[in-house]
Amino acid sequence: MNDLSINTPALLFPAITLLMLAYTNRFLAIAALVRKLHDEYVKETEQKLLHKQISNLRVRISYIRNMQALGVLSFLLCVACMFLIFRNYDVAAKWVFALSLLSLLASLLFSLVEIILSTKAIDVELSDMELKRPSLLKHLLDDE
Repeated sequence: MNDLSINTPALLFPAITLLMLAYTNRFLAIAALVRKLHDEYVKETEQKLLHKQISNLRVRISYIRNMQALGVLSFLLCVACMFLIFRNYDVAAKWVFALSLLSLLASLLFSLVEIILSTKAIDVELSDMELKRPSLLKHLLDDE
């Protein structure tokens, strides 16, 4: 890629915008869950399960914060890249665009880890509702 046109970083604008929207939705869902857990925490006497959930939520919130920060950084670097291209600073524009892509990559990696943590949170939620996990084969062969 010898020539970096202004269209190249502009292509990332809709992708980053949609990504930020998805991150915001995840954050809002977590915030609602935190409020719900807070109400349960105040009412409950047995709080072992709630402590596990709260611990998981704290970690997930920090990952979401990092996802959002890196997504915004990627977006800002795209804008800076476009400015540098406009001013004909081609070498600097390529470096800033590379940093933008790395920020986006890091944001996606944080997102992947947060998704894995969210599935663990669901496992914690389900842990007190099941006596034991049936094997997959038994589950598939069971007629009920």
